[in-house]
Amino acid sequence: MKRRIAGWTVIALVALLAAMTVLTARSADPALWPPAAGAPSIEIHVVSHGYHSGIVVDRAAMAAYAERGGDAALTAVAQRFATYQWLEIGWGDEGFYRNVPTVASLTFRLAVKALFLPGNASVVHVVGLSGPARETFAKAEIIRIPLSDEGFTRLLKGLDASFAREPDGPPLEPLGPGLYGPSLFYRGVDSFHIFNVCNHWVARLLSAAGLPTAPVLATLPPGLFFDLKWRSGLVPLPKP
Repeated sequence: MKRRIAGWTVIALVALLAAMTVLTARSADPALWPPAAGAPSIEIHVVSHGYHSGIVVDRAAMAAYAERGGDAALTAVAQRFATYQWLEIGWGDEGFYRNVPTVASLTFRLAVKALFLPGNASVVHVVGLSGPARETFAKAEIIRIPLSDEGFTRLLKGLDASFAREPDGPPLEPLGPGLYGPSLFYRGVDSFHIFNVCNHWVARLLSAAGLPTAPVLATLPPGLFFDLKWRSGLVPLPKP
């Protein structure tokens, strides 16, 4: 009897998860993605670090679009990292992000606080990359995504809005060094919790750029990447 109850409980939970995935999934915007045949496109990369994902953009392209669109935070970031060709940008809980550089550094207390306690401050992590994403993150799973002109513009608007700042001004001064490489932490906006983690942030930016996303699947990088491969037909870059 107990096994039967446990079995039905598992089935019910799987059905609930599937229903939530379908009901919250966002479809693609055909006006934005994929880029029209023959039209110019701008490539970005999504990088999986196991439990966390980030977005890699071409710094010069970001600077040009940000200046044109009046994105003051991104313009200031591009100027500060002017000697680097690419930038990796991520978002997350301040206490968790700044104190857990690797999975081995994770503690139960930090995880519970980040996921379940309300009002967690967020940060934006910016890393200057001298080489392409695949060279820098040789062991990571990486997906290259071509975006339309308008799709890239909308993704940058979301990135720009992630930085805490004075009204219509540049981001607040960096909080301090980042986790690896030439990097800095900036004060972010929005609160981090189990229903708004770093991978949800990436998924929202991709959705703004026109790609189909599913918040439930995007809770962890494997689900986010599965959705990108399944519904968008994107293929991870081969590892060296």
